[in-house]
Amino acid sequence: MARLLALLGSINIGGNRVKMVDLKAAFAEEGFKELVTVAASGNLILSDERDPVYIEKQLERVLADRFKFNSCVMVRTKEQVQTAVDDNPFHGTGPEHGSDKMVHSIFLSQQPDQARFDALLEEHSTKGSERLALGDRVLYLDYVHGVGVSDLSSKFLERRLGCKGTARNMNSLKNIISKMA
Repeated sequence: MARLLALLGSINIGGNRVKMVDLKAAFAEEGFKELVTVAASGNLILSDERDPVYIEKQLERVLADRFKFNSCVMVRTKEQVQTAVDDNPFHGTGPEHGSDKMVHSIFLSQQPDQARFDALLEEHSTKGSERLALGDRVLYLDYVHGVGVSDLSSKFLERRLGCKGTARNMNSLKNIISKMA
């Protein structure tokens, strides 16, 4: 069976509180196998052969039914997660790269239209110091001075790009990848 990562958006923020042990138990009851949670922010490693889009919808349904909140879920393979780290142009060593805490890969529900991304870049060019780049169903973002002081909230990005997303910083992604081995 394939090892997959389910990235659950908005877990343990904004009032969507759930213990990882409860989350794991609920998904196990739904037939998901070999579940491992990583941190308390909605990272779930699982084994499954079904279509990732089907898995996303099933996990979203369980969150709504059992925990009474809506969340977007993105399912990716280990290789896709590794690519989201390796291809992030703001991650690496040297003065031109951001810190692993500030550099994020935002996993997107679909590939945004290039024109929408270009409009986002244009609109934001005079507003903040954050750096953005677009990958394959991933938005790369260096928050530079921190997420809390940025105008680039998840809701703002969703409206501008026309798709949902859930972000993880480089520290989290490296930890997740090590657990997926």
